[in-house]
Amino acid sequence: MVFNTGAALLDAIVLAVVSREKEGTYGYKITQDVRKAIEVSESTLYPVLRRLQKDECLEVYDKQFDGRNRRYYKVTEKGMAQLNLYRVEWRNYSLKINELFEGGVTA
Repeated sequence: MVFNTGAALLDAIVLAVVSREKEGTYGYKITQDVRKAIEVSESTLYPVLRRLQKDECLEVYDKQFDGRNRRYYKVTEKGMAQLNLYRVEWRNYSLKINELFEGGVTA
């Protein structure tokens, strides 16, 4: 993709991906799901997960899988509120960009 992805958009994408899993999901799966929309490395994604956890938008817990612990992430109420704000902002932003691409804004 030729467009840079800023921190807020990455946060929004990660929250959207994690919110689809009621019981939470783990880092590798989050990376794979995010990559369906944008190219992102694990080294980029894990700081996003830590930031969202620090901001209390994600809760983290470990769960046994194949004899080892796997770290899971789950969206908190604060995270859902933030995701809903991102959704509204994205709709407004994308409408304006689409208007520009498809013929311009008159006002």
